[in-house]
Amino acid sequence: MVTVLTVIMIGGVVTVVLLLVIRLNEAPAPLPLPQQITLPDGATATAFTVGSDWFGVVTENNEILIYDQATGALRQTIVLE
Repeated sequence: MVTVLTVIMIGGVVTVVLLLVIRLNEAPAPLPLPQQITLPDGATATAFTVGSDWFGVVTENNEILIYDQATGALRQTIVLE
């Protein structure tokens, strides 16, 4: 009985590991990154993030600049206090 339970437990662990390996190898498609970003004069980027149709840049001046993904045009500026 103990042997049967051990074999079943080993089979379960192997199954879980195989499912994890298969699932983690399916990487999502990478989001497109802009080739170049034109920041306002005097702005230095400290962070960058990408959304579905926008990308954002955090500057040293405590501003978040939101750009349009397709055109690269500045959509919004958010000032952090």
